[in-house]
Amino acid sequence: MRLGRGKAVPGILSIDIGGTHLKAAVVDAHGELLSDKERVPTPYPCPPRVMVKTLIDLVAPLPLYDRISIGFPGVVRDNRVLTAPHYGTPAWTGYPLAAELSRRLGRRPAKLINDAEMQGLYVIKGRGLELVLTLGTGAGTALFLHGDLTPHLELAHHPIHKKKTYNDYVGDKALKKIGNKRWNGRVRKTIDILHALLFYDHLFIGGGNAVHIEGDVPDTITLVSNDAGIEGGAALWHDSKARG
Repeated sequence: MRLGRGKAVPGILSIDIGGTHLKAAVVDAHGELLSDKERVPTPYPCPPRVMVKTLIDLVAPLPLYDRISIGFPGVVRDNRVLTAPHYGTPAWTGYPLAAELSRRLGRRPAKLINDAEMQGLYVIKGRGLELVLTLGTGAGTALFLHGDLTPHLELAHHPIHKKKTYNDYVGDKALKKIGNKRWNGRVRKTIDILHALLFYDHLFIGGGNAVHIEGDVPDTITLVSNDAGIEGGAALWHDSKARG
């Protein structure tokens, strides 16, 4: 996006960190893309130094930006990572990812939030109790009340069936192991449990594996694009109640 005689308008660098891929783009204040989306596989093993270097290389081709939004698949608080279930290393505990990326990317201010929450900031309608469920490498959740983000519940780690957590039950490994039909049955059971637990008004389902959901869904459920995690990076900067 440009203003006047070709003067560049800085955008927001939005980074969506996943268990399978890392994605980034520059968006405007409304979440509209100002660049193509860059995407690379998530490296493994993936301690913080490897993640940071990969992200710096990923965003290098992108245009001008003056703020950074980061969605991370785990529990985050005060712009620090508390848990990183997909990356399996204690080095992530307490890691100041927002501050480190800010330092390495020109001291631009940065905010860090759970990835499902960043997606939710873009897709919710702001009415009643809204739940976001992301189905990808694992299962992520975010809960909003009248448009405000509530304290994070890491349901992905909670047991849902015998010793299986939500991650185990409907994550990508389960889909590949049991096939689409049985996996869809598990997703329907998961939805029923979440509704009984929260009695939400509307459920938004995203993530890379949402495309595998079969059959009609009720009016209280909306399937959303996996790319919403990028666009949600804009909302993070004008939602004063979003908790990093």
